[in-house]
Amino acid sequence: MYGSARIKELEGVTTFSKALREQLGEAGLRVGRQPVHTSVEAKDGTQKYLLRLADSRLVETVAIPALKSERQRLTACVSSQVGCPLRCTFCATGKGGFARNLQTYEIVDQVLTVEERMGRRVSNVVFMGMGEPMLNLKNVLPAIRCLNEDVGIGARHITLSTVGVPNTLRRLAEANLQTTLAVSLHAPNQRLREQLVPSAKAYPIEALLQDCAQYYAVTRRRVTFEYAMLGGVNDQPDHADELVQLLRRTRHGGAHVNLIPWNTVEGAVFQRPAVGAVRTFQRRLERAGLGCTIRASRGLDAAAACGQLRNAHQKEPLAA
Repeated sequence: MYGSARIKELEGVTTFSKALREQLGEAGLRVGRQPVHTSVEAKDGTQKYLLRLADSRLVETVAIPALKSERQRLTACVSSQVGCPLRCTFCATGKGGFARNLQTYEIVDQVLTVEERMGRRVSNVVFMGMGEPMLNLKNVLPAIRCLNEDVGIGARHITLSTVGVPNTLRRLAEANLQTTLAVSLHAPNQRLREQLVPSAKAYPIEALLQDCAQYYAVTRRRVTFEYAMLGGVNDQPDHADELVQLLRRTRHGGAHVNLIPWNTVEGAVFQRPAVGAVRTFQRRLERAGLGCTIRASRGLDAAAACGQLRNAHQKEPLAA
């Protein structure tokens, strides 16, 4: 199903006998892509697809082509759940509620859809779409193996992003994958993090960072820390200094931090940070010896940038 010949019809599975294909067809088995309910394209070439699943739920996938100044690559931003139960206060996805986990094939199908719609191979996959991947490791881990071994995407070009779920980083480490782990902190202390990430009440920031250190000790794979910057909330110089001290205290003094200027979401009370505030924050981290990059926002005019994966159609679920 995933090789050079992407089969779209059950009849094309010629390794099965005709009788078996007929039997499977009568049993309701189908192959091929989930139908694209709708799609939008941003001026920068980013495309967002709403895929309609077998139960009429909708899930979002984003295709992010490289900019002209970058080397040729195509990134697929995939979802792991229909909605998200963690309800981070600044995230659009959580506002739409939570329905269910995605199955392994529903995750892989998103990448194949991006390849078919864009007409070329996906080089990078990021689990940064709808949902919390660590709450669905049962399906996410085999999806990563399939994308690597069957679809042919290098493991080190696959990134799993998490806000942190207790007792899951050890399981991820034991899976012995070469994928990149990105942990979303979004705050330099427990008090502020609880305000932004309600689930942090059950997983204190110090405990999360200790588990990250243990993950590195087992895998020797560097953990990247993500920090969504909210204007006037967590983007001040003292926040940067506090973040430096936090990472040093928890054995992450040489870590890499990815700053993500927040993208405006309808109905949210936050503001996008000033460009100067973001750059000042970055300089303070770099002076302290931390690696730091600012993520470029993509697909803003298509509501496809990180944090904007809100499915307007969830308000009125499609009829089966």
